[in-house]
Amino acid sequence: MGNCNCTRHSNNEDLQQQNTGSEVQFGPLQLKQKTMSVLLVFSREDAQSDGFWWAAERGGYKCNLAKSHDGALECFLDKQQEVVIIDHRHNKSFDAEALCRSIRATKASEHTVIVAVTKKYPLDKEEPSILPLLKIGFNRKYSENANIGACFNELLTIEHGEVKSRSKLSACNALLTALDNVQDAVEITDEEHIIEYVNPAYERLTGFSCEESIGKMTRDFRSEKNKPDLQEIINGYLKKGKYWEGTYYTRRKSGGEAIPHHCHIRPVTASGGKISHYVSVRSSQLDTSHLYERLKDSEFYNQIANGGLHGMIPRRRESVSRIHSMMIEAPITKVINIINAAQENSSITVAQALDKVLDILRSSELYSPYFAQQMKDDDPMTSDYLGGLVSQDVKRHLNPQDVHNPSSKSAHHPSSPHIPSSLSADTFMTTIPENIQNALLKEPAWDIDIFQLEKVTSKRTLVYLGMKTLMRFGVCQYLNISETCLLNWLQMIESNYHSSNTYHNSTHAADVLHCTAYFLDKQKIKAVFDEVDAIASLIAAVIHDVDHPGRTNAFLINSNTDLALLYNDLAVLESHHAALAFQLTQRDEKVNIFKNLEREDYRILRHSVIDMVLATEMKQHFEHLNKFINSINKLSQKADETSSVSGSGSPDSTVILSQLSTPENKMLIKRMLIKCADVSNPLRPLELCVEWAKRIAEEYIQQTDEEKKGGLPVVMPVFDRKTYSLPKSQTSFIDVFINDMFDAWDYFCEIQELMTYLQNNYQYWKELEQKEQEMKDKNSKNDEACDGLQGQK
Repeated sequence: MGNCNCTRHSNNEDLQQQNTGSEVQFGPLQLKQKTMSVLLVFSREDAQSDGFWWAAERGGYKCNLAKSHDGALECFLDKQQEVVIIDHRHNKSFDAEALCRSIRATKASEHTVIVAVTKKYPLDKEEPSILPLLKIGFNRKYSENANIGACFNELLTIEHGEVKSRSKLSACNALLTALDNVQDAVEITDEEHIIEYVNPAYERLTGFSCEESIGKMTRDFRSEKNKPDLQEIINGYLKKGKYWEGTYYTRRKSGGEAIPHHCHIRPVTASGGKISHYVSVRSSQLDTSHLYERLKDSEFYNQIANGGLHGMIPRRRESVSRIHSMMIEAPITKVINIINAAQENSSITVAQALDKVLDILRSSELYSPYFAQQMKDDDPMTSDYLGGLVSQDVKRHLNPQDVHNPSSKSAHHPSSPHIPSSLSADTFMTTIPENIQNALLKEPAWDIDIFQLEKVTSKRTLVYLGMKTLMRFGVCQYLNISETCLLNWLQMIESNYHSSNTYHNSTHAADVLHCTAYFLDKQKIKAVFDEVDAIASLIAAVIHDVDHPGRTNAFLINSNTDLALLYNDLAVLESHHAALAFQLTQRDEKVNIFKNLEREDYRILRHSVIDMVLATEMKQHFEHLNKFINSINKLSQKADETSSVSGSGSPDSTVILSQLSTPENKMLIKRMLIKCADVSNPLRPLELCVEWAKRIAEEYIQQTDEEKKGGLPVVMPVFDRKTYSLPKSQTSFIDVFINDMFDAWDYFCEIQELMTYLQNNYQYWKELEQKEQEMKDKNSKNDEACDGLQGQK
């Protein structure tokens, strides 16, 4: 017989096929537990080896038999059984303890259960201690008993006890590998705050190596920039079993100025509810006064400096070709393209002169595109979108009754804001129901279910998501306000959104805020923006549609509303959103989040917020897009080309990134950021995309109903309740506004995962549109056939 006898397989094939494995739940992990395999090591076959063999067959386990030291080791290395049962009764043929040590010396045995079969001792004698066997490497001892039932029970105990537990332990290797490769710093401590684990990102962020950190107390929070009672506040949360999230300052090992960290600290409870560990996850919010250092730490800069963008260049150049072959056509874009082409074959002097010409052209207002071709196309949906959302040629309705009696909804202008009763932020955050906390867990992720959050918060989406997001970005620290002030402000802003609107309500504002935060987390944005840019973007997202009446600018102008008269028909809604938000904020100290800013800081922040809110007006869509493409993406293209030419990078790459960080260019980027966030619905997961599409369509349909009822010009006739097509409205909107804009945005900040959603969603709407058209054609043929029959009669 050979070293490993593999001939005695179980004859019960049906039982083995049924027992092919089971599911093991390990926290959020769903592990596939394969069929347990057993290696029997007996120098000679006897009743005991037979007992285990037939027990393995009964349980449907895979079983092999080896008779020697070398044969057992060879079989184990080949098949890596979960359980090895070694005969420890007879030591003449092979040394059972030496075999155990040999198996334990292999890497494959880390999660293997090794059982020693020992002699059965008389009842009147005391069994020897198992401790020597445990020290050698055995896990269990089985007193000699050939009964098949006893052997079967032993195998079941091993499978449901140790084997399943060890499979969970092996899964921990995957989790540790994941932690080693995340960009956020992770620190795990015991209940006494002694560090047990830190990942490489922690070493990079703090400057302390793993060896210097393990076994030491976690870094304290002593810094003049932190609240004096910060440590007590955090401990208060953790002792109650709640997680703490916020920003604090610590110093790196190298010393110098303290740097802010955005941190999540969560307690881990063991059996009985006792806290066993604390997990801290933090990311750096670098000081914005050192642009070069921030660029060096960014993934984008490192890729350029190390020549690591070669694999990205073909796709990005393909994006450039798509961008420059857009459907948009305006005089200024024609001129810029001609000059760009001329530069390629010009001398350095001429090329530099043409660069100056381009700079002048980019600073002028020459970006309004021609819509003649689009309007001529036999596509009423596209024409309606361009006419209703972009066209400046609005037909004014001059009925005097409408001047004195405008639509109450569209003329809504609250004289005094509703400010909810003051509520402590600590009380608010500690009393969030569990179902809301669960809905907020995916706040940083793109596929957060905003409608589930709307449901569990009873349409207070903006307050809950706003607090979590704004605190994550350190808004309170920058504005030097309390969390209670921020909470009061969010409650006040949300109360001035119209919950009766199907689309333009606080859930839409929360969705835009979430998308804005998602973009701010991108490495390219982090490399270019400073802290005030990020804060302004978040505030603009929160207020960008406050007090929106659920009607378009064209409707308000045609209705001669007070708002249209107040803002002279120019960016009516957008001007109202920005002005009202600042008015409401400054009326009460309890909600004034700007009260502690220096005058100049407030001026800069206010200017940036207003500019972003005004950028959401669709009439200026093509102007903003063309400026972004011809200024920002051209600089990005230069950076890519510089990186591809120089394998080690060059100073020009840093210069280009510095140029992107000028106030003028950052303003173009911020405009594009909020524009993309405002209309990001087609890039959401399909079920969310469909729900948003239904909501905006219903709002446009309600406007059409009101226009017909009031005798007003119908701005978008295709949104008729009886005839509108939801799939066609989405494909037209994506074709006209979304594809080109997000191609340009993707080229700048890399959102390929979102572009995949866009492609899949567009295909979904296109297929529905085709099915609708086929159904219309079929019905049309049936109608023609019926008319023919009627004519014959």
